[in-house]
Amino acid sequence: MAKERALCALRDIADPGTRGFEVALDGQQVLRFFVVRKAGALAAYRNSCPHTGAPLEWLQHQFFDLEQSFIQCAIHGALFRPEDGYCVRGPCVGRSLEPVELAVRGEWLYLVVTPLDVQPPPGC
Repeated sequence: MAKERALCALRDIADPGTRGFEVALDGQQVLRFFVVRKAGALAAYRNSCPHTGAPLEWLQHQFFDLEQSFIQCAIHGALFRPEDGYCVRGPCVGRSLEPVELAVRGEWLYLVVTPLDVQPPPGC
């Protein structure tokens, strides 16, 4: 069964804009992800480039390129579409960012955590 965790008020994320989060899933795991807001649409992705696994942001909460058109990896400049996380330029063309499920309740944004998001520790 999925659980929801409150993240922030919708007004806390500019349009267009991005914001990074770190949420403890259980006693051992932390989910690092970011939310993208553009033209009223929201999407969320794990903060991990499919090319190297490195965090994507240039500065805290800054995941967009200078034109605020694409999500841009700070390491190799890969560009990803905000609406679906698909890489259109860079070393990981054709691959996608891993989506994270969100829910909007009134004026609040929530992370939806499913049992599949929480992985058992190694060796189990």
